[in-house]
Amino acid sequence: MRHLYLFCLLFSLFTAPCLLTEARAAEQDTLTFRIVSYNVENLFDCRHDSLKEDYEFLPTSPRRWTYSKYRRKLDDLARTIIATGGWTPPALVALCEVENDTVLRDLTRRSLLREAGYRYLMTHSPDERGIDVALLYQPHLFKPIHWQGIRISTSTANYRPTRDLLHVCGLLLNLDTLDVFIAHLPSRSSGQKQSEPYRLIAAQRLKQAIDSICLRRIRPQIILMGDFNDTPANRSVRQILQVHVPPTIPYSPQPDALYHLLARHVGQKQKPWRHAARGSYKYHGRWELLDHIIVSGHLLLPTSPLYTSEDMAGIAALPFLLEEDPKYGGHRPFRTYQGPKYLGGYSDHLPVYADFRLLY
Repeated sequence: MRHLYLFCLLFSLFTAPCLLTEARAAEQDTLTFRIVSYNVENLFDCRHDSLKEDYEFLPTSPRRWTYSKYRRKLDDLARTIIATGGWTPPALVALCEVENDTVLRDLTRRSLLREAGYRYLMTHSPDERGIDVALLYQPHLFKPIHWQGIRISTSTANYRPTRDLLHVCGLLLNLDTLDVFIAHLPSRSSGQKQSEPYRLIAAQRLKQAIDSICLRRIRPQIILMGDFNDTPANRSVRQILQVHVPPTIPYSPQPDALYHLLARHVGQKQKPWRHAARGSYKYHGRWELLDHIIVSGHLLLPTSPLYTSEDMAGIAALPFLLEEDPKYGGHRPFRTYQGPKYLGGYSDHLPVYADFRLLY
């Protein structure tokens, strides 16, 4: 009888931790946390702002940007965001090329997105064209606790004011901290090589901001999104930001390093749509990846409460976002304007997205 008592006691001591672990695991729930990054191609209202160069997007301009065209674009963008989310509104949406609070208020409250309950944060930059970046977020999935616009300033000659960087720090459902950066680096309008030094300056400021987060966080969870006007192979991404391709075998991401979720997607047909888009932007018949989703190494660890991988990211080559390319063949993004000509499309960029598994 005594031996039986000792056996039961030892059995309970060994099995109690396992039962406790199983109980805790049963208490956890899992959801898919989707993020989207989208350059929406000049989302301007049709009223003049005396502080901005918005003359192209007025009813009296050669583009004839009227209220009806504006409202149509709002609904088109809303449809795109919902469709990119798999017909469920994504948790976070990074937007590039938005003019002001008016367009974001109209997008979130007066378009097809009005039932989604989005709130937004945006920058107010010195950009000469008057465009900014913004973050739409689902407040029940992501609660901002701090945000700031990061100014890119330099004494370099001929440097034109550009978009601020947006940094938003928020809490997830499991009360973990997530840092989100949104960037729209200087354009290539003066030529890729001539304009590269300006993107390198902006990328350096972005790297400083990310490094400061890594120093302050014990377990930094960082997402970097936006239109960099550079590809993963360009210096701003590869050398300044020091972004890597995720490791395969052996799988050992460095927790504080940055990894590109889309670098290997270039040149591939995009799942699940499998259309001819092999990048997020098409220039002179060649697809390029200018829109990026970059994460810190912690988010690539399968044991992380917030986890993602390359297989959970992609380019949203939705059929209605593409049109035939009569000059170069294949397809191209169905844009709103081709020069001054109104086409009535969505954007000259395709959205990019990534799914995360969130344990809470």
